[in-house]
Amino acid sequence: MSRSRLKLGVLYPVRDSNVEGELSEPIDIFEGFNAIGRSNLTTANKQLSRKHISIYASDGGFQVTVEGQNPIIVKKGTHRHELKRSEKISMCAGDIVELLPGKLAFQLRDISCGEKVVLNTTEEKKMLAKRKRQELEDEALAKALQAIEDEHGQTSHAVHASGVKLDDSGTSSSSKSDCKQLKFTHGQCPRIFQLLKVKGLPRWANTGCLDIQDVIEGNIFFALLSNYMVDIEWLLSACPLLEQIPQVVIVHGEGGSSLDRLKMEKPSHWLLHKPPLPLSYGTHHSKAMVLLYQTGVRVIVHTANLIYVDWNNKTQGLWMQDFPYKNEDTKGSTSLFEEDFVEYLEALQWNGCNLHVPGSGQMKINASFFRKFDFSKARVRLIASVPGYHQGQKLRKWGHMKLRSILENHHFDKRFVKSPLVYQFSSLGSLDEKWLSEFSMSTCSGYTFEDKPLGPGHMQILWPTVEDVRCSIEGYAAGNAIPSPLKNVEKEFLQKYWARWHAEHTGRNHAMPHFKSYVRFNGQDLAWFLLTSSNLSKAAWGALQKNGSQLMIRSYELGVLFLPSMQGPEEGFSCTDSRKLNDPLKETSNNLTSPAEIIRFVTSCYQGQHEELEEKTVLKFPVPYKLPPDGYNKLDVPWSWDRHYTKPDTYGELWPRVVKLYGTKQDK
Repeated sequence: MSRSRLKLGVLYPVRDSNVEGELSEPIDIFEGFNAIGRSNLTTANKQLSRKHISIYASDGGFQVTVEGQNPIIVKKGTHRHELKRSEKISMCAGDIVELLPGKLAFQLRDISCGEKVVLNTTEEKKMLAKRKRQELEDEALAKALQAIEDEHGQTSHAVHASGVKLDDSGTSSSSKSDCKQLKFTHGQCPRIFQLLKVKGLPRWANTGCLDIQDVIEGNIFFALLSNYMVDIEWLLSACPLLEQIPQVVIVHGEGGSSLDRLKMEKPSHWLLHKPPLPLSYGTHHSKAMVLLYQTGVRVIVHTANLIYVDWNNKTQGLWMQDFPYKNEDTKGSTSLFEEDFVEYLEALQWNGCNLHVPGSGQMKINASFFRKFDFSKARVRLIASVPGYHQGQKLRKWGHMKLRSILENHHFDKRFVKSPLVYQFSSLGSLDEKWLSEFSMSTCSGYTFEDKPLGPGHMQILWPTVEDVRCSIEGYAAGNAIPSPLKNVEKEFLQKYWARWHAEHTGRNHAMPHFKSYVRFNGQDLAWFLLTSSNLSKAAWGALQKNGSQLMIRSYELGVLFLPSMQGPEEGFSCTDSRKLNDPLKETSNNLTSPAEIIRFVTSCYQGQHEELEEKTVLKFPVPYKLPPDGYNKLDVPWSWDRHYTKPDTYGELWPRVVKLYGTKQDK
């Protein structure tokens, strides 16, 4: 049976006034290894070796290696690169290679979707046709989404020209599903997280979603903004209210020129704090806000850096809940959330600040100040990471061991025994099978109500492909926020875990995820859900050492864990609204005896048989991606940001390229 070959590019002979041309035909470049030399010319040239250069071609680009004795020249725009034997260089479409300096010039042109010269099986033919069709549909939908007006959901001529059919709501007919969109206003359902709005999506896809002004609102007298990257110019333009707050503290992870910019642009009364990093390669990566009001405190945990592209172009998530001051009945009491929250703030080693607090006079606001608030009604558990070596009683306070300790003490429905898990994030660390097994022991913890261990389940790693990034609403620029190198992504043991990013039901198929989540599920039912800043890495989650007696963590992280057993019925509290908030479980308050047995977590795609009754005890989470996810097929390539991609993206750009991260305007 013939072996199939995928043609990815062609070297076309070129002539100009500075290059001496010789007779030659175009040279096809196939996927994999290509040897090019004397035999490729129609007229022999003894200066050319039989194997003069080699080109390794893949979806990631074309890598050229000099194999012969004589040097070559590669022209990239106005730059000339001379390479000698054994030296390598990556080429992109449009680059010119002179097989001999000043002679035998060829321009590289890529084949957009690849071209099979010989197909050896019917299966390969179908797979290739499916991939081409999907690429065309993805490109058309991406262009259509770009043309949709952000405020009104109307379409322009470009949408109709793309050939994508949209319904009356602006939804692509190819991305319709039976999933129901959550429709609630911000603040009304602190039991679940919410998605951030994405520019360019149809109106239905942003229903119930938030922007930064939905979160930072009201009469705030103190704000603590915790993040990794902070763009003051964008932040003040997106949320002018911040300039009116008497005291703002930025807890950040910036360094170098970015830190210089932060210091220069911040208002004079703002304070900066960078938590200490005792271990190398660590970062302050937590993404949170703490807002103080005269009536209480708002705590927000989310996934977005404080920069334009994160709050406008990507799939992101946010949880927030308001808490009142303690009264005479609750003074002196504490809760698990309070202990975790205060202990994390203390770990930041922020000394606090002095501020005039309305009604209380001059007061020092620091970690212990937050013991003034009643966190007993918190409906999540905090899962934080703090850098250092943690032993003894601190072994289970942070990282994946904190997650393990909480899950081990909770009971779940028996449907989740050996049920699957999804790990979804935006940066992949340098992993090994031993650590992944260690981490999965934590995520697979928990028991049924009959005290049977849930046990291990099938695990999938949800990660965008090269095509997902290329056809996204940012094009290749989106890949800058998916910063994993090839050496981490290409590890053989990971291949069986890869799963596709499919988010049609939330309109975010082409909004690349900076969202980070870990979930155990069965169909559309969720055992638990974790929204976090933690990527899948040892630095973020920690690695056990010394026979399991020590946990080593490099970075600061913060997340919130949603558990059915914490969802008791009650009315909500708001710092910005004197009215009591509606609670989706209020109507069942007289009947609930054990919330863990009755309340179900489901995705927004869940369809109950008697939904008018089940809505009383069902909480729908806007999980942005499809569950269960589809695994990779043979032609899917996981994204890595240090490869060359020569197939043009949504904007006709190639990769690598410079991506603008700071400033008020969108990078394309």
